[in-house]
Amino acid sequence: MNKAFVRESDGDDEDEDLAPALRLPQGTRNYISPSGFARLKAELDDLIKRERPKVVEVVSWAASNGDRSENGDYLYGKKRLREIDRRIRFLTKRLDIAQVVDPSRQENVEQVFFGATVQVCDETGGEATYTIVGVDEADVTRGRISWISPLARALLKAREGDVVRFQSPAGLREIEIVEIRYEVWD
Repeated sequence: MNKAFVRESDGDDEDEDLAPALRLPQGTRNYISPSGFARLKAELDDLIKRERPKVVEVVSWAASNGDRSENGDYLYGKKRLREIDRRIRFLTKRLDIAQVVDPSRQENVEQVFFGATVQVCDETGGEATYTIVGVDEADVTRGRISWISPLARALLKAREGDVVRFQSPAGLREIEIVEIRYEVWD
């Protein structure tokens, strides 16, 4: 079928295309650390000021070469432009609903809130440390879990010495909070 007759997405369903871990609950703010906000803003600026103009230049040059149906530079460039524009829309939406939370300014350091670094001990005696971060900052390999994850939701508002239960992929688990601290991280 000719591409002229295929309807492309208008971008309204972008959140549906995201992995479940990146989807924000309906109507919530996008809680994010100052460094996470700066990273997203820098990526958006780079796409708008550097990447997109370069691709537009290539597409314009390729279009001037004549037949576009078999022009690889033109076809790839148009596809890349759609990807860039989609990412720009996504970042713009995320930054518009962003609520920057600085963990170093947390006053109630007795409880777990966004930005807390929490050391826990499970029923087998194994210890782990997690930092509760924004959806766009989560990185399990670095111990950073999203504030909407089941573990983070169970930890929120708990205190040192509390035992919390949460549903993990392996089943129901219990962990004890050993230490809570708020520190600046990047």
